[in-house]
Amino acid sequence: MGGKLGKGLGSLLQNNNSILRSTEIADNSSNELQQLDINFLTRGKYQPRQDMDQESLLELSESIKNQGMIQPIVVRRIGDHVYEIIAGERRWQAAKLAGLSQVPCLVKELSDRNAMIISLIENIQREDLNIVEEAEGLNRLVNELNLTHENVAEILGKSRSSISNLLRLNSLSAKTKDLLRSGDLEMGHARALLALEGEIQENTAIAVVQKALTVRETEKLVKDILHPKEKKETEVDESFEQLKSNFSQRFSNLNVKCIRSGNNKGKFVLTYKNQEELTKIKQLIGL
Repeated sequence: MGGKLGKGLGSLLQNNNSILRSTEIADNSSNELQQLDINFLTRGKYQPRQDMDQESLLELSESIKNQGMIQPIVVRRIGDHVYEIIAGERRWQAAKLAGLSQVPCLVKELSDRNAMIISLIENIQREDLNIVEEAEGLNRLVNELNLTHENVAEILGKSRSSISNLLRLNSLSAKTKDLLRSGDLEMGHARALLALEGEIQENTAIAVVQKALTVRETEKLVKDILHPKEKKETEVDESFEQLKSNFSQRFSNLNVKCIRSGNNKGKFVLTYKNQEELTKIKQLIGL
């Protein structure tokens, strides 16, 4: 596995017997470097990656054409002339595009559990894994290996808060995940949308994309959706104050009281002290 893994992996394994046994077996399994027929390889069932950027895949295939495949693909044998890819599916796909008939493979003897550990961790640490795939991979580590957020953070060399924030993305609706996966939404947008659910979340996510809202604007939109009464109350207050001001100006020099009783109800009270003020009121209201 690559150099991005946190130093917590070793120390964590010393305190976690179940994972320790799995990893010891993986580390001590036979490592046999072979040139295998490219058609003998099959996609790994623990691969978290769902989408591959075609442009970068073509770039990698050109590199393989010019320089060959420098890093071998990690596989395990699961049948006669059948090898499951544990790490390196992107290199395999690029090698096929490059027209290679054989690829260098590191053949390991791995149980399903060990294969899952290596595949998930190796792929999660890659920079080109999209954020949804990373969140789903982390979710499998937590649920299938019974790890805490802190455990995963130590293994991957990340902060616990970043792991927790990524794991929360798994509760997004399918449509919102699609928009996040495609890059139409960013992490900040997604975190704001987590406060909404179901169809409301999806419709809001679509609106955010269509209006090209910033993260801050998205947070405000979500807040307005969650607290519509507060927004309406503010609008009513502003309208009432404006009406009160207009009413006072129209009946200046008179005793005017503006009383609001709630539920869009209220009253304006004009009090006169003498016949002259009553006459003035009649004139102003057209009587």
